[in-house]
Amino acid sequence: MRAWAVIENGAPLQEIELPTPEPKGTQILLETTHCGVCHSDLHIWDGGYDLGGGKVMSLKDRGVVLPLAMGHEIVGRVVKLGPEATGVAVGDIRIVFPWVGCGTCASCLAEEDNMCANGRALGVYQHGGYATHVVAPHARHLVDPGTLDPAVAATYACSGITVYSAIKKVMPLPADEAVVLVGAGGLGLNAIAVLKALGHRNIIVVDISPAKREAAMAAGASQTVDGVGEDVAARIIAAAGGPVGAIIDLVNGTATARFSFNALRKGGKLVQVGLFGGELSLPLPLMAIRALTVQGSYVGNPKELRELVALAQAGTLQALPVTEVAPAEAFDALMRLRDGRVTGRIVLRAAAA
Repeated sequence: MRAWAVIENGAPLQEIELPTPEPKGTQILLETTHCGVCHSDLHIWDGGYDLGGGKVMSLKDRGVVLPLAMGHEIVGRVVKLGPEATGVAVGDIRIVFPWVGCGTCASCLAEEDNMCANGRALGVYQHGGYATHVVAPHARHLVDPGTLDPAVAATYACSGITVYSAIKKVMPLPADEAVVLVGAGGLGLNAIAVLKALGHRNIIVVDISPAKREAAMAAGASQTVDGVGEDVAARIIAAAGGPVGAIIDLVNGTATARFSFNALRKGGKLVQVGLFGGELSLPLPLMAIRALTVQGSYVGNPKELRELVALAQAGTLQALPVTEVAPAEAFDALMRLRDGRVTGRIVLRAAAA
């Protein structure tokens, strides 16, 4: 198979040839038709995560091996089934759930693969959608997109379920109570769409980019807040008419975590999603006195992917704007994302799609 792979961290992707996998057991081989370019790919390409205080978590130390074909927002066409695989047929088009685990632990058996302690995520620990072929471990990791645009459907495998899972962690809330989203990139626009599809009406979006704030308003945000400066928390509180009960930080850097925490009301919850990096120092007495919650949210699980796709198929979920490019343009797409020049999502589209 052909792949556009990370050969060296921080260096341009290279087109290479790799052996096409032979599906075993319950595995299913798919030919990649579409693959989203996600901000997480930048961290994998770079080789680590900023933990703050000068510390970096090396992905090599976590078991990431190069060369690697990244890409975890995958739609593909089934081309071959392992001898024990059932539930799909050759030629079927499927969204691939990428956050797979060991397959045998309690988390995996409960279809909470993303919580597996021995994750084997596609595009991270094994080759993903920046290659012409990808292997799904089991048919339960494949979801039928039906009549959905496959380029949009691909984004549901990460951007979509990531925000859907985070939103579930702050719900239920009255439809007119403010939910604050920090970041108006692909995740932020998807989060607006999911909240609106769930019937929520008061959505405040924070971003440093005027263009992205405009995109958020066009997508259905109630208000936007400029994320630049020292008084962002005060601006959020003013926009919401008081301290906020639910903030989802899709950036999750030192500055965004701090102003988000400072904008919470008593009993409020901050859900941290993004991987920008840094650290947050918390005033511990306030955590108890104000009954605050700071919670991480890591992608989503197969059940949530099926729920999200059902929501999209019902026609209530507005599609994320996507720009399709050829797989050979993967590195250029990655650099555009790094430089903040992407609204919505770039999706690699195979010539045979």
